[in-house]
Amino acid sequence: MTSWLRAAGLGGLLLALTACAGGGDDAGPEAGPGTGSGGGAAAVSGTGASCEWSTAPSANPYLIEVDPPAAEVPAEGTTDLLMTTNLGDLQLTVDHERTPCAAASLVHLAEVGFFDDSPCHRQTDSAGLQVLQCGDPTGTGAGGPTYTSPTEVTGEETYPRGTVAMANSGQGVDGSQFFLVWGDSRLPPDYTVVGTVDDAGLAVLDAVAANGNDGSLDPSPGGGAPTVPVTVESVTVAG
Repeated sequence: MTSWLRAAGLGGLLLALTACAGGGDDAGPEAGPGTGSGGGAAAVSGTGASCEWSTAPSANPYLIEVDPPAAEVPAEGTTDLLMTTNLGDLQLTVDHERTPCAAASLVHLAEVGFFDDSPCHRQTDSAGLQVLQCGDPTGTGAGGPTYTSPTEVTGEETYPRGTVAMANSGQGVDGSQFFLVWGDSRLPPDYTVVGTVDDAGLAVLDAVAANGNDGSLDPSPGGGAPTVPVTVESVTVAG
């Protein structure tokens, strides 16, 4: 996937904030975390939702074989995920009511250990885009699971400090890559806002921000690998 906050996959390049659902994605003044606009992904009925999981492009060599979650997923409540890194712990709260498919996917990937021992491959610190991008076990910006889901957006999304959002392919497709917003960011409403980061997690992100990045993606889409490597040791369902 290739785009501002995108994943580099779908035959795409790792752009600004690119993520991978078989490709990279970007989104923002430079390049965002990468997902294209997509519209609602789930058919919600009562407390459940029906998600359309698709197969990611087989031509992408960075995909990791993972079965998708069940087609029917929760559509109410929240789940806390404990993200343990070499620089400290972050608690991510995902919202099943707002984005049932993205929330279910992140919980599922955490439960199967998909994120364990993976790098956060991109940090950007421009005035309009202040995020850390993670969720690709290969660290290439093109990695992800062998399934994807549609981006879940309403067109009214914003990305203030503390937001957890999905990077995408620029074609309305999400994978496993997500970005953590440590400073209010100006992005188009093209990225699934799946949850929030707790205060302790924001302190970790502030430390990452202070350490900076190597500028390897400048001038476009911006940012680069964190100067002090950030490793996701594990992501587990809290409680």
